[in-house]
Amino acid sequence: MSNPASIPTEAANRIKLVIFDVDGVLTEAGIFVGSTMDGEHLELKRFDIQDGVGLKMLIWAGLKVALVTGRPSQATAIRAQELGVECHQVVDARKLPVVKDLIEKHAVDWEEVAMLADDIPDLSVLRRVGLKAAVLNATEPVLDIADWVALRPGGRGAAREFCDALLRARSQLDDVIETYVEERSQP
Repeated sequence: MSNPASIPTEAANRIKLVIFDVDGVLTEAGIFVGSTMDGEHLELKRFDIQDGVGLKMLIWAGLKVALVTGRPSQATAIRAQELGVECHQVVDARKLPVVKDLIEKHAVDWEEVAMLADDIPDLSVLRRVGLKAAVLNATEPVLDIADWVALRPGGRGAAREFCDALLRARSQLDDVIETYVEERSQP
């Protein structure tokens, strides 16, 4: 399955920072909530492994990657640590101040930021970034302003599809893949 809508090369080449929402983008928007026998709160989320490789590929290509979510969760923190990406979990989905800080920290402009999103908590940021991307099952307000829409839903390969499309548009996808394979083919 390939997305017939490609990301324009000019837009892709501007990008220096890529932001991902978590719930509904890197996950299927569902959570498992329960407790241990001792009554300790327990929360589990399902992350797509191929999406994770996509985020790593962006890093290997020299891009900055950050997770910005409006729902704090230990599962999200663990996944971000595994991937080696910045993770910002903000209460009440107040994402805009966090992203403004990221822009300042990484010395980039709004036009140099891409975001993959799915729902209205993302709109305050999505409306400002240079490349607006959405998962297939995003809500209508997000789809209405998206520059690019995945053929896959959140948590089921949409993030990887976006990463591949961005790297392809930057003419980096094949090089990143070959470098990875070469490095792991050495004894």
